[in-house]
Amino acid sequence: MKNYFISILWLAAFCQSAAADPVLLREEFENLERWQTYNFKKIDKPSEYSAVALENGASVLRAESKASASGLVLREPYSLKEYPVLKWRWKVENIYSSGDARSRAGDDYPIRVYVFFPYNPDTASLGMTIKYGAAKLIQGEYPPHSSLIYIWSNRKIGRNFIYNAYTDRAVMYPLDQGNAFVGTWRTHQRNVADDYRAAFGEEPPGLARLAIMNDSDNTEESSVSFLDYIEVAKQ
Repeated sequence: MKNYFISILWLAAFCQSAAADPVLLREEFENLERWQTYNFKKIDKPSEYSAVALENGASVLRAESKASASGLVLREPYSLKEYPVLKWRWKVENIYSSGDARSRAGDDYPIRVYVFFPYNPDTASLGMTIKYGAAKLIQGEYPPHSSLIYIWSNRKIGRNFIYNAYTDRAVMYPLDQGNAFVGTWRTHQRNVADDYRAAFGEEPPGLARLAIMNDSDNTEESSVSFLDYIEVAKQ
């Protein structure tokens, strides 16, 4: 009986510690075990992702695109309500000369960080059920309920955010724009919940997932980009 109560006290202390942990995830890309590749059905050539070491020994994610497209998706979803803050550091070696976030033909970026929210058919309205059901018939799976996409845009946008050319359920924040900082590490921190409210005018869904992408299937150009780390935190 004594051991039972000791176990209960230890479990309670552990849960309190876990609940108080300000950082849920700190990915420094020593490997890609936490991530799974996402390939698009209509795109034959995937982009290439690898964990590499820099000259100083630091591990980073290297993303290379050659007229290609695919992504990396974090395997586990997480609670955006508990962990609304996203931090990361990225760098690009070049941008796409034909890239333009305002058009489908130019919808390519040397690096982008997705926060997407899975579609839940059990809580969807009738209109969304019909719309997403039709999309599943075409794509073989449900598209996300909605997405925020933090991009390194190829040219200056002049807005805080812009709707994706393919769907108004994906909103893009152009955090770095053009070639002014090409070759330079850039650090960003965003409150994703606040960005969602600004973009969609409503509260975000509870569960979120992360994805990373370098794509050039539309522009048919090439680029290399890097992520030093990505962190999910309370503040």
